[in-house]
Amino acid sequence: MANPTPGGNALTRLIQHEAFAGVLMILAAVLALIFANTALSGAYYGFLNTEVSLLINGIGLTKPLLLWINDGLMAMFFFLIGLELKREMVEGRLKNRRDVMLPGIAALGGMLAPMAVFLLLTAGNPELTSGWAIPAATDIAFAVGVLALLGKRIPSSLKIFLLTLAILDDMGAILIIALFYGSGVDTGYLGMALVPLAGLIALNLRGTHRIAPFMLLGAIMWFFVLKSGIHPTVAGVVTAFTIPLKDRFGKSPLHSLEHNLHPYVIYGIAPIFALANAGIDLSGISMSDFLSPLPLGIAAGLFIGKQIGVFGATWLVVKSGLAKLPHGANWMMVWGLSMLAGIGFTMSLFIGSLSFEGDAMMNMVRLGVMTGSVLSAVVGYLVLKRATQGHAAGATAGTTA
Repeated sequence: MANPTPGGNALTRLIQHEAFAGVLMILAAVLALIFANTALSGAYYGFLNTEVSLLINGIGLTKPLLLWINDGLMAMFFFLIGLELKREMVEGRLKNRRDVMLPGIAALGGMLAPMAVFLLLTAGNPELTSGWAIPAATDIAFAVGVLALLGKRIPSSLKIFLLTLAILDDMGAILIIALFYGSGVDTGYLGMALVPLAGLIALNLRGTHRIAPFMLLGAIMWFFVLKSGIHPTVAGVVTAFTIPLKDRFGKSPLHSLEHNLHPYVIYGIAPIFALANAGIDLSGISMSDFLSPLPLGIAAGLFIGKQIGVFGATWLVVKSGLAKLPHGANWMMVWGLSMLAGIGFTMSLFIGSLSFEGDAMMNMVRLGVMTGSVLSAVVGYLVLKRATQGHAAGATAGTTA
């Protein structure tokens, strides 16, 4: 998101601020908690469970509204992530292998360590194993939003490090969802999905400028992928990768689509997802629930596992001489940033919804995700604030431990 411009009124400057998307998500989560724990709870859950049908001549889909949000709107969320990934891989931060090494290994460590912590704490409960990937992901909007609150005291290189790490983290989450979070695969529907995919590839090779044909074929592929048993958000990413970076007129449909879609996804779809999925029913919740295996495994995976993974991997790479710390950063800053990577929220809640069914299990998932994410955000902010006291952006040199 662009930095706020000096002109414009206060509302415009607020919306343009990097932290605004995170603020919206927090407000949506707070509203969800209010709806789930007041007299509005019946209406809230009833609305989310409303059956919505999309039928043509009696053929189509009938799903609760919650699943339309998680399978449909989130496909657009992943579509935007796919556009960003392609741009970064072709002409951005992921283009040069050398620039990717440090955040790439940090991202890998930041996925493996939380998984290990989760599995360790849930080892005596095999029915919880399916949630192993819940603490592996980082919420870009929240993490960048918290970092933005510190302003110019944060070196720009550290922001780039976090963004690159989070983008690679998203790539890992997409692969995990595609490989491990589908139901039994229906090869017939999967074969039918290859037909619109072939059309998308043909449009790409022709350098087609118009976006509508891509979106139509992408929607058809989404339907077939959903019916095949593979999670349909994968169709959003695949469609994004077929959007041309340059068309036959020399213009960029990808840049244009990413720019136009970004505010709708960040200010619309993401908060709607939070509103629909963050409603923890607090009735009967006690301290023992926070310490039960599922929420404890998720919270510890996010707050402790991410620190171990991101900071530990970064330390090993730098000490081995394969890479240097981001310019102007010190080890305390890296530690604080590794905590911010533990803000899972959107992606963690999403993977949680794929891992478990039933209100009781999802309530425990939400409890763990919210606890781990809040701890990561608050403690990470405080550590970074302490680490950057008296430092302007770019004023400090990288130090060694």
